[in-house]
Amino acid sequence: MSSTQYENDELVFLEEETGQQSEDEVLHSWNVLVVDDDEEIHSVTKLALSDLIVADRRLEFHHAYSGKEALEFIRKHGPSIAIILLDVVMETDDAGLIVAKKMREELGLVEPRIILRTGQPGYAPEESVIKQYDINDYKTKTELTRSKLVTTIIASIRSYQQILTINQSRIGLEKIIASSANLFEEHSVKGFCEGVVTQISSLVGLDAGGVVCARAGSVLDKDDDGVYVLGAAGEFASYINQKLENLHNDRIVYYVTQCLKQRQHVYTPDFTVLYLNSSGYEAAVYLQLSHEISEVHKQLIEVFLSSISVGYENVNLFHQLRNAAFRDWLTKLPNRNEFINMLDAIRPVEAVRAKTVLVLIDINHFSDVNDGLGQDAGNLLLLAVTERLEETFADRVKMGRIGADVFGLLGTESDLQPDLVTKLFMSPFKAGDHLLPVNITLGYAAITEDKCTGINRLKQANIALNRAKKNPTSNFEFYAPEMEEKTTWRLDMIRQLRNDFADRRLQVWYQPQVDLVTEKIVGMEALLRWPTSDGGFISPGVFVPLAEYSGLILDIGAWVLDEACKHLSILASKGFSSLRVAVNISMPQFRDLQFVEMVKDSVNRHKIEPAALELEITESVVMDEPQIVIDSLTELKKFGVKIAIDDFGTGFSSMNYLQKLPLDRLKVDRSFIHEVEPGSQAFIAETIVTLGKKLGLQTIAEGVEKREQASFMLKLGCDEAQGFMYAKPMPFEDLVNFLHGQK
Repeated sequence: MSSTQYENDELVFLEEETGQQSEDEVLHSWNVLVVDDDEEIHSVTKLALSDLIVADRRLEFHHAYSGKEALEFIRKHGPSIAIILLDVVMETDDAGLIVAKKMREELGLVEPRIILRTGQPGYAPEESVIKQYDINDYKTKTELTRSKLVTTIIASIRSYQQILTINQSRIGLEKIIASSANLFEEHSVKGFCEGVVTQISSLVGLDAGGVVCARAGSVLDKDDDGVYVLGAAGEFASYINQKLENLHNDRIVYYVTQCLKQRQHVYTPDFTVLYLNSSGYEAAVYLQLSHEISEVHKQLIEVFLSSISVGYENVNLFHQLRNAAFRDWLTKLPNRNEFINMLDAIRPVEAVRAKTVLVLIDINHFSDVNDGLGQDAGNLLLLAVTERLEETFADRVKMGRIGADVFGLLGTESDLQPDLVTKLFMSPFKAGDHLLPVNITLGYAAITEDKCTGINRLKQANIALNRAKKNPTSNFEFYAPEMEEKTTWRLDMIRQLRNDFADRRLQVWYQPQVDLVTEKIVGMEALLRWPTSDGGFISPGVFVPLAEYSGLILDIGAWVLDEACKHLSILASKGFSSLRVAVNISMPQFRDLQFVEMVKDSVNRHKIEPAALELEITESVVMDEPQIVIDSLTELKKFGVKIAIDDFGTGFSSMNYLQKLPLDRLKVDRSFIHEVEPGSQAFIAETIVTLGKKLGLQTIAEGVEKREQASFMLKLGCDEAQGFMYAKPMPFEDLVNFLHGQK
């Protein structure tokens, strides 16, 4: 196109306008790409439009002289181009159309407006092409007078603005949806709040730093109501979990406080403070910006804050639930679950290098504080202990509350030496109006390189703690593998005992008792036997303590007593009605409130004479809880049952209690019978028999194996005996045959 084509156009040059805006009043410019292989077209176009201002912006011209050159420029600067004045015919007849097609389809640029120009009307594109490639206008170069060119440019820029606004809103909403989805997946308050700063910065296209603040009482485990930094990004990242005033920035402190107080956003050219509220969970989001946020972005931020408000509420609720699951409600220390997680996170190699140990602290007789002074005093004591531990160890030692009165410590061997930990409890603790002395027991477990779960490490320390409680000379124990082996053996034995008892594999055997004068059988002692798979038996000295420890003794004891009564009834039906049976009773059975009725029920159910049943107790049982034993035996004595003291003389009997017991018989322990040798005095055996006579009780010698022993006891005046000299313990069927053989 030549300059003569514009000769009749009176608007080729703009007249000077009054009140025209200055350069600094123009905020930005519209980028216009002129694509034409005729250099003169470039010059004339720029000259015609150089002073044009649309929506407070001038035009910024860029130039390309072929379709290939235009595509290269568009690839680099495409999103910033507002209008492309595009010649159709250049290096090829359809070069301009190829540029439009690739820009729309390959590069995906939908915002820039295209104005096609051609000097050869015969190469005009089809109407479908104009629609397909979103071309704003098509003109021959002769049609584009200055006034028409201005009109086309203004219309295209308006179209570009509308499309850009729509697309920015769409992209912004997509970002909101994506950001909200990401934040909804975040369960940590810190992570959520950092995400809020990051996502808002991304939303407005700024590289902004910032902080999210809230009052401690609403979302943190703090006793005060100060404002804390929950999350941060950029230069403020190091202030997380600190008080707001620690930022040392008066402006931030002031405006965040104002935002929370006034419950509204604060917008300034340099920074923005956004107010976030969901169901009472309030926060202030401070953003450090490089320039003021536009109105469009403000609207997007409003939508974003509305979208994530539910997420803010959820993350706080999750935080509270997590605290309930992993934080002790009273001391705010990690609870047992969290402490186990801490142990699981240990790297054994590093722990061994640092000589890390796990310590359990058990407050002795803590229940006495609760029972005597009330639970409030107990809680105050626990808080005082927590405070002293935290003041002493600070961040050097990790700690948790493992049980009601048990604390766990994890730190170096040097920090947690037994004497140092014990020393912490030497001075009393203030619990309200009370000053309470506290004694402790310690269980230690060194962290080794063995592959071991947190719960197993805790178990090891607990094994050491239980061992320390039984140690009369020291208040601490270190875990050793043999401790666990013994515990494992005990648990396995208890499990096997429980199974065998349920499967009725336990047996009741009987050892006959004889009159020392006539050597006729007058009764028998019921003895529990636990057979093994190899034909042997487990000693009662092994399994009876296990039965008592596990509580099985109640069921087993009731079963033995019932079997003895049943067998006595069977013997009576076979003609042995004058016999009695002795059954051993343990302390746990006396503690059972149903014990007395259970004995009476067995006697009545099997229709035996009460006097045919003799209950044997040891001295240690009497001395454990004397009054319970005396009361129970007194009631059973009234019912008609006989009472004997087994192993008499081996314990530390109190004559006072001995006189109160409704006794019928004293059993002289086998250890004193074994002292009976030719020429020996057997002083203790003689004393027991004499005491029995003085108290009006019968006596029976236990463990008689030799004729000399039987003769000696008879000479002392002992009434009865049992032992291998007369008969060994035997199953009930063998007892029946043995009795028949004695007739």
